[in-house]
Amino acid sequence: MGEQAIRVAIVEDNQKLRAEFVHLVSSAEGIEFVGDFESGEKALARLSQDAPDVVQPDVVLMDIQLPGMSGVECVRRLRSAAPKIQVVMLTVFEHSDWIFDALKSGASGYVLKRAPRREIIDAIRLVHEGGAPMSCSVARKVVQFFIQRPSSDELGRLTEREHTVLSKLSEGLSYDEIGGALAISVNTVRKHIRAIYEKLEVSSRTEAVAKYFGR
Repeated sequence: MGEQAIRVAIVEDNQKLRAEFVHLVSSAEGIEFVGDFESGEKALARLSQDAPDVVQPDVVLMDIQLPGMSGVECVRRLRSAAPKIQVVMLTVFEHSDWIFDALKSGASGYVLKRAPRREIIDAIRLVHEGGAPMSCSVARKVVQFFIQRPSSDELGRLTEREHTVLSKLSEGLSYDEIGGALAISVNTVRKHIRAIYEKLEVSSRTEAVAKYFGR
């Protein structure tokens, strides 16, 4: 008996591109196409169900810029509801913040839509085997996140509350979610984050979190 095919679902709002990915996945050896969705809401409603008629995918190819719920938010909720599902982000963007947010939300890979089609199929197989596929240009940006190393003085300048806020940022939480978790207003969250940026000498969430993990 041969190995079981890798079940794959696709979340992509562009109809033409979605059809292209469906064809790509359906025609790949050892891969079984099990569904496609035009929005994160529809994907989440279907794939988070624990029902006999729902074929759960092993891997989901997820567009990051979806109408309504973003791909990042969909990944976060999907991984919470169905943690065994692995997600590969497919996007035209190489924006550092988006890459990092997607990975922090639970995506296991990040591949550009313009990548050779062979690379997308390889990414499906690699993530199913426990790997973390990334297009070369994306991988370089991720490496850049972590080569930044703060001095002990930089992190030492943060107050206990600022350390807590930075920790929540590193978990991918929004300002509203941080405020709710810490029982403080969004304005107070913003003040803490401005202070964190100043003390760590950074100008974005990505740079601050990279320094946090680079301790």
